[in-house]
Amino acid sequence: MPAGEIGEEQIQPRYQEIGEWLVEECSRLPAGTLLPSESQLATKFNVSRMTARHALEKLRESGKIERRRGVGSFVADPQLHRREAVLRSFTEEIAARGMVASSIVLDMSLVVRPSEARELGLDPKSTLIAIDRIRCADGVPVARERVHLSEEKYRAVLDRDLSAGSLHAALLDLGATLAQTRGVVTARLATLEECNLLQVEAPAALLVETRTVSDSNGVPVENTETAYLGTRWAIDTLGAVTPR
Repeated sequence: MPAGEIGEEQIQPRYQEIGEWLVEECSRLPAGTLLPSESQLATKFNVSRMTARHALEKLRESGKIERRRGVGSFVADPQLHRREAVLRSFTEEIAARGMVASSIVLDMSLVVRPSEARELGLDPKSTLIAIDRIRCADGVPVARERVHLSEEKYRAVLDRDLSAGSLHAALLDLGATLAQTRGVVTARLATLEECNLLQVEAPAALLVETRTVSDSNGVPVENTETAYLGTRWAIDTLGAVTPR
């Protein structure tokens, strides 16, 4: 090397060196494996904990690792993909990937929420069933789901075990026909409550899908808001290009 010329390896930030080593570790270790802590990385690479923390944060942002508050950093699960045009329940989506869907039921109650009732084509004063769940794939939290249904039509849902069972299956058992859906997907940062429930560190990006599922007659059956962790969920799209 000519005098005065600095090699690439000499100008590479130390956090990048740590990051490259961690990426290599992630490629050979199974998802969910606990990775070295900040202090362990600082000792291994002879750097400050701040530098080690920066390396871990960069990998968290890229979705390579997951950082769980008070626990540590883990090899991230691959993103789960869903085709936008296909109406399938979360349980069906996860089963199609050879995984087991489950839920942590946070709340099932009767409420009066005028805006949600209007979305369902009901009188604003109608009583609704509100279901709040954390949706998991092989035990790993993927999303927070909030559903509203007509209490008059689907009160029997309250007697179902929705920690392991599918809500859509329960609705079909009760005579509903789920034929079409309309909705919108937006992005935002998770609240601290959502980070705790989804077992991730803040800040965390969410894909938020709000949709209304209707029966074969176009009558709304359920209104749902699902906040997916951006590092664990992706939505595939397919469409035609309109010539200019």
